[in-house]
Amino acid sequence: MDFEYYEIVKEILESEEFKKRKNYKHHGKITVYDHSLKVSKISYLISKKLGMKDYRSVAIGSLLHDFYDKPWQENKEKRPFFKKHGFVHASEALKNTKLYFPKYADKKVSNIIERHMFPLNITPPKYKESWLVSFVDKMVSMEAVFQPIFFLALIGIKIRK
Repeated sequence: MDFEYYEIVKEILESEEFKKRKNYKHHGKITVYDHSLKVSKISYLISKKLGMKDYRSVAIGSLLHDFYDKPWQENKEKRPFFKKHGFVHASEALKNTKLYFPKYADKKVSNIIERHMFPLNITPPKYKESWLVSFVDKMVSMEAVFQPIFFLALIGIKIRK
């Protein structure tokens, strides 16, 4: 990964609030921090390879796309279907971005974060950068889905260790 990428995202990576995501399980054994960093690095590299001019927004928006409040697996409260994590975490991530990193929350970065769960969130992304991050997020997440233990948990079968 090149120096320019780290210069773009350095403030976020050094933030104590963002570092808390190292303790949030995401899919399988990966943390939210590691997942977000992987999505960001891949999205950044693809955007550069495709000659996208706004690779900076791609790096930032993809890093913050899952910047939600708490690990979703710890939420034990009953919620209506459309209020479950998959449907609401993008808006939580955007709210946290505006709270902790307001200087980055421009229209494009906000759209990347808020629309990355399309089609679960029914409004499609507005920018090509948002489409890219949405695609890369799904690609990276699929790695975890194909882990047998995680897949069983995903469909409601819990394996006790």
